[in-house]
Amino acid sequence: MTQDTTDSPAAAATPPAAAPLSMGRALAYLGAAVMLALSQGLGQGFVSGNIPQIAGDLGITTTQASWLMAAYMIPRASLPLLLIKVRTQYGLRRFAEIGIIAYVAVAFASVWINDFRSAVIVQTLSGAAAAPLSTLAFMYMLEPLSPEWKMRLGLPAAMAVLMSGPTLARVVSPALIGDGGLSAIHLTALGMAMISLMLVFRLPLRPVPHQKVIQALDFLSCALISFGFAGLTIGFVMGPIHDWTSMPWIGVLLAGSVAALAVAFAVELNRKAPLLDIRWLASPAMLHLTATLFLFRLILSEQSTGAPRMFQMLGVAPSQMTGLFAVIVLASLLGGMACVAWMRPNRVPTLHLVALLLIAAGAWMDSHGTLDTRPAQMIVSQALIGFAGMLFLPPAMMAGLMQALARGPQYLLSFVIVFISTQSLGGVLGSGLFTTFINHRQAVHYAALTDQLAVGYPVAMQAISGQIAVLATTITDSTLRRGQAMQQIAQDAQAQSYAMAYNDAYTVTFLIALTAAAALVLHLLRDRLALWLTPSKPSDMT
Repeated sequence: MTQDTTDSPAAAATPPAAAPLSMGRALAYLGAAVMLALSQGLGQGFVSGNIPQIAGDLGITTTQASWLMAAYMIPRASLPLLLIKVRTQYGLRRFAEIGIIAYVAVAFASVWINDFRSAVIVQTLSGAAAAPLSTLAFMYMLEPLSPEWKMRLGLPAAMAVLMSGPTLARVVSPALIGDGGLSAIHLTALGMAMISLMLVFRLPLRPVPHQKVIQALDFLSCALISFGFAGLTIGFVMGPIHDWTSMPWIGVLLAGSVAALAVAFAVELNRKAPLLDIRWLASPAMLHLTATLFLFRLILSEQSTGAPRMFQMLGVAPSQMTGLFAVIVLASLLGGMACVAWMRPNRVPTLHLVALLLIAAGAWMDSHGTLDTRPAQMIVSQALIGFAGMLFLPPAMMAGLMQALARGPQYLLSFVIVFISTQSLGGVLGSGLFTTFINHRQAVHYAALTDQLAVGYPVAMQAISGQIAVLATTITDSTLRRGQAMQQIAQDAQAQSYAMAYNDAYTVTFLIALTAAAALVLHLLRDRLALWLTPSKPSDMT
């Protein structure tokens, strides 16, 4: 749920006007958009949702397999910065054809992965090859639409499919994996990539004028920003796994990433034609939008990171979670349809308020979980959060695009930087912070539960006695029976500590969403009061 959409909205916001397409051809373009979006989303979800299975298939640990997710996300976060200018300078058609050919080539190479090293290389190439796909999905979705429907229908429709892809991967993965490992997943990804290749070549996009926009300093800025994004991605993927302080290189890498981003900003501030406008990004309106988008990704970590890992800790098999994830996908699509019906520029704050209240309600419902909680019991709460996610992002994106377009097309790239950093990086940072909080609270709760066992807490002693009685029919030796009972109680205490930790995390998510909603209400009231107190200009009576 971390869903990733890179540079597409800005790039596709203002395509040139042309004659409308026939109904059949328009539907073909919309179908191509769906296929491209699903190819990118499922490819990402197949990695993030199957880390344990990938580890087993390659004969590595889950810690090592986590590097594959970092390898995939690094180019996804950084490459779009340069791809925007590459597309502008060398042409849209060439960009589309080369991008989809690269994606098919990498998908074909994925079928032959047989060791950890090749897997890391291929996943890095997969992330790089997937970077243009969300752009193409947006462009194909907007291609057949009239100008008045591009923002109202095209934007939420493309976002709904792109955001649903990683979750949909969790629905189909158990059936694809079966007893045959990951080969079926790789072949599925390859098949979708080849269909996408056919569609891109059969349905060309309208050409746009070429313009020489790439400058030498762009490569320096992109290299610095890419290093910064890569360091943050690796740090927040691997940091929670290694408990942050156990590996000194994580801190060094994060410090180096911040330094690289600072140097990139210094370079951009002193350029006549910068890659991104730092001064505009530091304006109050853009800082507010950045904070809003980042907060959204942070609280949605409850769905992308919370529920799947909680059920994994509780021993729920992936096949038992497919119903829950199917409902989340359906709720996200319904959220996209709601945006089509209700999204207008003057309704953005209202939609955001409704989304925050729905997320708060869902997180509060999830915060009462126990060891016996199963996916069926979280369907309503997760559906609310999935619906709210789609109710939040398209209006926020529309607001950012309108701010950028109001200042001129050159500001679209700067908005893209904001969107990438809050969605790609925000998802990774949110997941890392969420996991870190879970690990900390689990350790606290587990220590408290084991203390109860050590000091002879009555409830704990009663549980041990009950477990000894259960084992009496199978273990005759009293000492061995008591030791086995203690071991089982300790395992139950560990599972209970995880359930309590996730309840704490859901409660924090609830409080953050509720606080953000309250702040939004106060902001709207302030604007209404300021408007009411502003004296109207007297009419000219002469």
